[in-house]
Amino acid sequence: MKYITVLTIAGSDCSGGAGIQADIKTISALGCYAASAITAVTVQDTCGVKDVLPVPAKWVGEQIKAAMEDLMPDAVKIGMVTDKGVISAVAASLNGHGIPVIFDPVLISSSGYPLVSPEAMDILVKELIPICTLLTPNIPEAETLSGVTIRTSEDMAAAGRVILMNGCRAVLVKGGHLRGHDMTDVLVTGGHPQEVVHFHATKIDSRNTHGTGCTLSSAIASYLARGENMPNAVAKGKQFLSDALAAGKDVSIGKGHGPLNHFFAPEKLIIK
Repeated sequence: MKYITVLTIAGSDCSGGAGIQADIKTISALGCYAASAITAVTVQDTCGVKDVLPVPAKWVGEQIKAAMEDLMPDAVKIGMVTDKGVISAVAASLNGHGIPVIFDPVLISSSGYPLVSPEAMDILVKELIPICTLLTPNIPEAETLSGVTIRTSEDMAAAGRVILMNGCRAVLVKGGHLRGHDMTDVLVTGGHPQEVVHFHATKIDSRNTHGTGCTLSSAIASYLARGENMPNAVAKGKQFLSDALAAGKDVSIGKGHGPLNHFFAPEKLIIK
C-alpha cells in the first residue's frame, strides 16, 4: 500500500494563496500526498510580489532527486522556474521517469513584465517543455510561447498547436483574459489527428483569485495521479477550481486579491 503522491516544484508564497502553498492545499484536498521542491522564496502578500530570492539550482535539483528516489511520485506539477540554471536542473532531474509532468509556465507578471530572460526561455523551450505531459499557459503566456495573437478560442487552439511542436504531449490554453462571462479553456492534444476539446465555465465574480493558475495545474496533476485520462483530469480540475473560487468569493483575507477556499470539501488521503 502507498499514498497517491504528487510532487510540486514551485516558489514559496508567504501569504499562502499561491505557489507551493496553494499546490500543497490543492493536492491534499484532492486526497493525494503532497511533496515539494522549492525553487524560490518570495516576499508577497495579496497586493503583489515585493521580492524574490531564487534557490540555487543545485539545491533545487537535489530536492527533486530526493523526492523522486524515495517517494516515487505518481505525477509532478511545475510552477515558478525563471532561472536558466534552475530550469536545466528541473529538466535533468525529471527526464526519463515516465510519469505525468504538468507545467504551469509563469512567464509574465500581472503587470506585463517578462519574468524569464531570453536565455532562460531558450532552455525552457529546448529542455523543459519536451519532457512535459501538459502545459497550462494563460493567453499572454501562450502568445509568448507560440507567437500567435489570441483574440478567439480558435486562436487559442492555433497557439496550442504551435506550442505542441516543442515536444510536449498536450497544451491547455486558459481563456481567463478574454472578455465575457464564458470562461473557455482549450485543450489541444498531440497525436494524429490532433484533438481539440473546449471547456466552458461561468465566470465567478470574486476578488479572491490569487493562485488560480497554481490551483488548476495542481488539481489536474492530482487527477492524473489518480488515474484519470487527460480530458477528464482537466474537466475535474476545472470543476475543483470553480468550486474553490465560489466557496471563497465572499471571504475577506488581506487587502488585495485573496486566496481560494481549497478545503470546501476535502477528501481523505487515498491509499492505493
